[in-house]
Amino acid sequence: MASQKPSIPKGTRDFSPAEMIRRNYIFDIIRSVFQVFGYQPIETPAMENLSTLMGKYGEEGDKLLFKILNSGNYLDALPESASRFLDPAVRLTDLTKHIAEKGLRYDLTVPFARFVVQHQHELIFPFKRYQIQPVWRADRPQKGRYREFFQCDVDVIGSNSLLNEVELAQIIDAVFTKLDINVLIRLNNRKVLAGIAEAIGAPDKLNVITVAMDKLDKTGLDKVTDELVENGLTYSAIEKLQPILLLEGKIKEKFDTLTPFFKDSETGRKGLEEMRTVLLLLKDLNLKNKFDFDITLARGLSYYTGTIIEVKALDAAMGSICGGGRYDDLTGIFGLPGMSGVGISFGADRICDVMTELNLFPGTIQAATRALFINFGTEEEKHCLKLLASLRSAGIPSELYPDAAKLKKQMEYANRKNIPFVILIGKDEMESGKITVKNMHSGEQKLNTLEEVIKLLS
Repeated sequence: MASQKPSIPKGTRDFSPAEMIRRNYIFDIIRSVFQVFGYQPIETPAMENLSTLMGKYGEEGDKLLFKILNSGNYLDALPESASRFLDPAVRLTDLTKHIAEKGLRYDLTVPFARFVVQHQHELIFPFKRYQIQPVWRADRPQKGRYREFFQCDVDVIGSNSLLNEVELAQIIDAVFTKLDINVLIRLNNRKVLAGIAEAIGAPDKLNVITVAMDKLDKTGLDKVTDELVENGLTYSAIEKLQPILLLEGKIKEKFDTLTPFFKDSETGRKGLEEMRTVLLLLKDLNLKNKFDFDITLARGLSYYTGTIIEVKALDAAMGSICGGGRYDDLTGIFGLPGMSGVGISFGADRICDVMTELNLFPGTIQAATRALFINFGTEEEKHCLKLLASLRSAGIPSELYPDAAKLKKQMEYANRKNIPFVILIGKDEMESGKITVKNMHSGEQKLNTLEEVIKLLS
C-alpha cells in the first residue's frame, strides 16, 4: 500500500503539549470566573438534529452548518423523482433534508435552548449555566477564523431582569482582567436597531439593515450602502440612516441624538431605555475595562431580541473575542414560549491568539513537570520510585527518566521540556538519605532532605 501524506482538514488544528498548557490556562481562568458568579456546567452532544439547528442563525448561518450524511446507503432514502436534484435550478437544501438528518453544532446557544426545554422539569429557574466545548462552522479559514473552535458560553435563562446583562459585563471584565487583556466592551440593543428601521420607514428591512451594519467596520460605509441598495432599501431611507451609522461621540451625545430620532418609534424608545439602565449600572461599578454604546453593533444572529454585546482587544488586530446578547423566545421554537435568556460566548481560540501575539502567558505555565529524577541505573531507579511517589503525593508534578541513558541526554530532556529542577540520586545520596537538587535556571546544586525538597518544589 502506498504511503499517505498525513494531513488535517483546512480550518482545524493539532495542539502540542505547550499549546494545550496555554489553552488550559485560559479555560481554567474562564471556568473559575463562571463559578464565582454562580454558574453551573453542562455539556451537549457534538451533533444535533438538523431540525434543531436550521433556521436559527439566519440564511448565512444555515449555509455554514456542517451536515452529516445519514449512515448506510443514504441515496436509498431519496424519492423516486431524485433525478430532479441533479437539476442546477433545484435548491441544495431540498436535497439535504433527504440525505442528512444531523449536523455539527454551530454554536452552544441553540443546543442550550433545546437542553432547557428537554430538561425543564429538572432545572431551577433562573437557570445559570456555563459550557466549554468545540463548535464547527463551514467558513473560509483565515486569521482568527477556524472551522473548528472552542466556545466558552455562560447564560442565564428564565429571567427578564437587566441585572443579568450587567452581571455578564462584570464577568467579561473579570475574565479579561485576569488574562491581562485590555478590551473594549461594545453594547447595543436590537430594539434600538428595530427602532432605526422604523424611523427611516423600512421596518420590513430590519434583517437587511442589521446584516449590512454588522459589516460596517470591516467593509466601510460605501460598501454597506451598496449592499443596502442591492437589498431594496430606498435612497430616501439610506439618506436618513447614514447619519446614524456615522454617529460618534460620548454616550450622552448618542442618547441626545437618538431620543428625538425615535419620537415615532416605541420600540426604539424601549431599547434606548434598556440601554440607559444597563449603562448607568455599569458606570457605578467602576469596571477596569472600557465600555461603550455602539449603535452600529448588530450581531448577525437572528435570535437576539434585546441587549447585544461584543468585545474587542485594544492592543491586537483581531475580530471579536467575546460576544452575545438577549434572546426572548429561543426556547419557544422547541415548545416552551416566554423563556427569556441572555448569554455571552468567549472565543478561546482568538483569545489564545491575542495572548500569544502580545506575549501575555506567564512563563511559569510552560513547564508542567517541576522535577525530573535522573536515572543512574537499576538500584537507583528503585530508590527514586519511592521518592517520586512522595513528591506526587504532595501534588508536585514530577517524573523519572525511563532509561539509564547518558547524563547529557537526560539533562537535555529536562532543558527542552523547561523542567526547572533536576534530582540526582547516586550511591552517596542513597546511603545518606539526602537528595541532590539542581536548579536548572541558576545552576545551583544542593543537598536536601525529602521534606526540604517538597517545600522547595511546592
